[in-house]
Amino acid sequence: MSSPPLASGPEGPHALRPLLETVLDALAEGRQARGGPLPAGGPQAVAARVRATVGDALPQKGDPDAVRHLVRMLAEGAADPADPLCAAHLHCPPLAVATAADLAASALNPSLDSWDQAPAASELEALVTDALAAEIYAGPTANEPQKSTALVTTGGTESNQLALLLAREAHGGTRLVCGANAHHSLTRAAWLLGLPEPVVVPAPAGTLDPAALDEALTELPGPRGSLVVAATAGTTDAGLIDPLTDIADLCAAHGARLHIDAAYGGGLLFSERHRHQLHGIERAHTVTLDLHKLGWQPAAAGLLAVRDPHEPHALHHHADYLNADDDTQAGLPDLLGRSLRTTRRPDILKIAVTLKTLGRDGLGALVDQVCAHAQELARLIQAHPGFELYDPPTISTVLFRPVEASDDTVAAVRRTLLTEGRAVLGRAVLDGQLWLKATLLNPHTRPGDLAALLKLVEGHTPR
Repeated sequence: MSSPPLASGPEGPHALRPLLETVLDALAEGRQARGGPLPAGGPQAVAARVRATVGDALPQKGDPDAVRHLVRMLAEGAADPADPLCAAHLHCPPLAVATAADLAASALNPSLDSWDQAPAASELEALVTDALAAEIYAGPTANEPQKSTALVTTGGTESNQLALLLAREAHGGTRLVCGANAHHSLTRAAWLLGLPEPVVVPAPAGTLDPAALDEALTELPGPRGSLVVAATAGTTDAGLIDPLTDIADLCAAHGARLHIDAAYGGGLLFSERHRHQLHGIERAHTVTLDLHKLGWQPAAAGLLAVRDPHEPHALHHHADYLNADDDTQAGLPDLLGRSLRTTRRPDILKIAVTLKTLGRDGLGALVDQVCAHAQELARLIQAHPGFELYDPPTISTVLFRPVEASDDTVAAVRRTLLTEGRAVLGRAVLDGQLWLKATLLNPHTRPGDLAALLKLVEGHTPR
């Protein structure tokens, strides 16, 4: 029996080409069978289709047609972020050019834990992360060019954990201070790192209250630098942005360290129209950014920008087979201190290809489009007597609910749309009420799609 072909090497392209045709055909077949943004029937129906297709997950003898069957099954059972009625989460439709680059990364399979496994990829990562860090720290109080850096992560959860780890290592002891609106990964990171119980500051309007923060920082004991304040630029529930400049001023006055979780809102930096909303971000010691949100990358594409390029040295670890001292002294780059992970795929390639292909203007135009779609949806809601708008959108998230509906009704409408496979909406509890959440990340969405979404909700709301 001959060995199966490899994706790289001299025979790689020849082996991949027919498989690509098979995969693309299976994706199209699965999407057609699904017929909407989500498979109909709910969890039990989807599970039954998966089990029927897979059968024995580890058979004695293989099936050469497995790739077609399984890809078609996955596509039929997928939530499609490219469908304009799939708008629940910070789950973007990836750009075709980024997805193509991701295929190349998978085929070449570099591992960014030592230079000899990823010679070009390691240099590309250094170039692109420096450029993105410079973009974040470009402002009236920015450092000199190229004084900042960024680490590639799997997303906001890992970035936030790394931010607290670097703060702990820089100051010996650290206590997290965050708003009630902060992402759950921050308090989880404090727990994982063995830090004291976080101090949670009220966020009565959905954003961190500066007066309450000032009071907390005044009352908390400890030397300067022992407190790290986490602000949010783009909350998960409503896409709101904390008053970053006010918070930075308070951190400076109290000697506290500032981390900004801009996993969602960081993409506004690419837009000349919207980047002013992030004024003050350049004053943060660390910044979380996810390009698999407002960057249209296949997951994962996370970053942690670090203002002081020396701080990541705390991650340094010696493993002779990866970064032997004599190799490092001879000029081979040491990659092991760029992450807590060892094996790392080159997620930087898809990011680099996107940045070079679209440029700042192209990415900014996509950001402007989805923000404009959110404004249009808000206008449609305000003009509709049957709906209530939570607030004008800050980024691309819109919260609304049927007028005079109970929370149970709102929840039931959402689940019915999911079960029928008609629309995918999120949920958020704010001001003591349950709201439907539309997170608009598809730049191809049209006004008619937004109207159709509201019509579906209206038609499923009991009168």
